[in-house]
Amino acid sequence: MTPDPKHTVVLDVMGADGGPKEIIRGGLDAARQIGEPLHIKFVGDQEQINAVLDQIEKKPKNISVLHADEEIPMGASASTGIRMKNSSVTIGLKQVRYKKAAAFVSPGNTGAVMGTALFTLGRIAGVMRPAITALFPSSAGRPTVVLDVGANADCKPAHLSQFAVMGSVYAQVAFGLAHPRVGLISIGEERSKGNELIFGAQKLLKHSRINFVGNIEGRDILSGTTDVAVTDGFTGNILLKFAESVKPLLVKALNRQVQTNIFSRFAVIFMLPFLRRMRSVFDYSEYGGAPLLGVNGVVIICHGSSSARAITRAIVVAHDMAEKRINERIHDELLTNHFGRDDSVKNKSQNNRDGVVRTTGTVD
Repeated sequence: MTPDPKHTVVLDVMGADGGPKEIIRGGLDAARQIGEPLHIKFVGDQEQINAVLDQIEKKPKNISVLHADEEIPMGASASTGIRMKNSSVTIGLKQVRYKKAAAFVSPGNTGAVMGTALFTLGRIAGVMRPAITALFPSSAGRPTVVLDVGANADCKPAHLSQFAVMGSVYAQVAFGLAHPRVGLISIGEERSKGNELIFGAQKLLKHSRINFVGNIEGRDILSGTTDVAVTDGFTGNILLKFAESVKPLLVKALNRQVQTNIFSRFAVIFMLPFLRRMRSVFDYSEYGGAPLLGVNGVVIICHGSSSARAITRAIVVAHDMAEKRINERIHDELLTNHFGRDDSVKNKSQNNRDGVVRTTGTVD
């Protein structure tokens, strides 16, 4: 029976740091967890995939294998990845482009996945630039959506304003928030603080219909005082890499303290449940991967060292995003706000002043 493309997620099993085995295991767990509403296509070297699957006694029925001759090396440039037409990334993304699948998940080369996705799928009508989205833990008990975290090093105010809309829609879909609070990351909460990029974005966002709360500081991300934090990809990527260093630092610091004396070792035994909970707060596998918002298809970019659990979570998120038609909602929200009006001829001069390039057409 041919799988329904509405419920099909393509999982790229090549390019991960530890090889395909852990990635495939995560895919199998997702297939079992979601069951019949989901079909997973493993894309990559067929021999390697089947070698792993042959070791599984009870394989779920809602899986299939799609062969790809090439694997994009982790150190390859984005342009090199785009040129590899027979790679698992290109073949997997074409499944989404030609409506044979609803989403694509990959732990491979981030630049290559992003570049190939943009080249293969194009952008949602009205979107100027896609943005990589990450979830940061917060003391509010719900993650903070942060974007962009690496797709765009240099941005214009209109780019940040679109990121704000896309992040707001994602927070609605992922967490069921009716009116997510959206803030611009700056050097102070006051409207007078920031640079030309921040001032320009403020001007656009204060007239939008999203719940824009103004400037926020870096500390607001972890405190949970805002639901969505918007910044350029240069700043966002630094934030992301810094956040990834927190968990290893805590683990090493704890290990050093445990070794100081016997009383510390006894204390750790009683604190183990608490320490496990704290470790999960900073564990990226809790959130799976980073959605690439703005491209005309659901794409999740995972960490190269993703565990099976992280891959499972990424597939669940991808399936949920496709089910809730996130791209259509982003397109509609961009039109509802002032970023690229439908009546582009009438508003051409205003669009130019805002730095907006209105593209024609709708989401496929």
